[in-house]
Amino acid sequence: MRGQPVKLYDPAFNADPEGFYRSMREEHGPVVPVLMDGDVPAWLVIGYQELHHVLSDHGVFARSPRRWNAWDRVPENWPLLPVLVPLPNLLSAEGEDHRRRVRAVNDALDGADPHELRMVATRIADRLVDGFCASSSADLRSQYAQRLPSLLLCWMYGMDDDRGERIASLMGTVFDAGPDSQRAHAEIAAELAGLIAARRAEPGPDVVSRMIAHPAAYTEEDLVAELVAVLGGAHQTTSEWIGNALRLMLTDDRFSASLSGARSSVQEALTEVLWEDSPSQMNAGRFAVHDVELGGKVVRKGDLLLLGYAAANKDPRVHAGPRAPGGGTNHAHLSFSHGEHGCPHAARGTAETMAITAIEVLLDRLPDIELAVPADEVRWRPSPWVRGVVSLPVTFTPAPPQGVI
Repeated sequence: MRGQPVKLYDPAFNADPEGFYRSMREEHGPVVPVLMDGDVPAWLVIGYQELHHVLSDHGVFARSPRRWNAWDRVPENWPLLPVLVPLPNLLSAEGEDHRRRVRAVNDALDGADPHELRMVATRIADRLVDGFCASSSADLRSQYAQRLPSLLLCWMYGMDDDRGERIASLMGTVFDAGPDSQRAHAEIAAELAGLIAARRAEPGPDVVSRMIAHPAAYTEEDLVAELVAVLGGAHQTTSEWIGNALRLMLTDDRFSASLSGARSSVQEALTEVLWEDSPSQMNAGRFAVHDVELGGKVVRKGDLLLLGYAAANKDPRVHAGPRAPGGGTNHAHLSFSHGEHGCPHAARGTAETMAITAIEVLLDRLPDIELAVPADEVRWRPSPWVRGVVSLPVTFTPAPPQGVI
C-alpha cells in the first residue's frame, strides 16, 4: 500500500537493492519510512542533499544511540543490536568525547610506517596468492579479498594470522545481521580483551599498545569497544571494496587493459565502486535532537535515521558518477561518510593502501585471470549494511608460488 513503511527485511531488497531504492524514491522521495527486523521503525535517508545535511549538522542529527525513542520496541536478541547498542567508542560518542577518541584512533593508526604498511600488505598478498596460484581456479572473495584486510589489520594490532582469520570470520557474521550476530560480536570483544591484557604486560610497536599508552586514557571497556569499532569498520568494508572492484574489473570491458598491465585503472575501478557499488550500503545512524522537517517528512525527536550511502550516491538529482565535470576524478561520494563522524583520515589511508596493493599484486601474479561464471551469476551478500559478493570464482593459468622456479 502506498505511503506504508518499507520493510528492509524484504528479500527483494537484497536481491535488487538498486531497484528497491528506485521504487522507494518514486513513492516516498528522499526520506523513507522503513521497518527493520522485528518491525522496528526508522527513517532511511536516500537523497544525496538530505544525507549530506544530516551528516553535516550534528547539532540536529546527533550520533548517540542513547537518544533513540524506540528502545522499548526492540525485541530480545535483536540481530541488529551489535550495530545500534550504545557502546563507549567513537561511533556512539558526541562532542569533545568524540573528538578525543578520533585523535586517539588517528594517532594509533598513523603510528604505522606507511612504507612498512605497504611492504607487509604486499607480503600478505603474495602469501595468499601462493596459496592458490598453482591451481587453475580460486574464489577471490573467500581466499583473497576477505582475508587480506583482516590479516593486515591483525598485524597492525599485533596478532598472529590464526587469530586474524578467526576474527575475520566472526566479523562477517556480525555484518550479515543474522541470529548469530550478537554471539559473534561478544566473541570478538573477548578476543580483543585478551589481546589488551597481553599488550599491557608486554607493549609492542602496534595499534593496541599505542591506544593503551595514548593520553586519551581509555578504560578497559572503552578500549575493547574502540578496537572492535575500528576493526569492524576497516576490515569488512575494505574486504568488500576489494571484492567489488575485482568484480568490476573482471566483468567490464573498460578495465580489460588493467588485466594486462595498465595499473592506472586500478584506482579508477576503486573510485567507481565507491560511487556505484559502495561497500558501505547503509549505516546506523543519527538521532533527531528535536522535531525537524527533512525531505518533506516530519522527523520526531529521538527518531533513528539510517544513512543510505549507496542510494544517495546514485540520487538522480545530483548523480555525476566517478568522473568529475571537465575531467579528473569525482570524490564527492558519501561512501566514507562525511562531516565530524566521517571515517577517520588515517583509516581511509590504510584502507586505500590495502585495496590498491591487493589488486595490483593479484594482477601482477595472475595476469590472465578471468571470471569463471557469467557476470549475471555473481551473487550479492544478504546484508542490509554492506554491499559485497557472496563469491568471486575465477580461472587462470597455473603459476608457481613466488620464489619457486
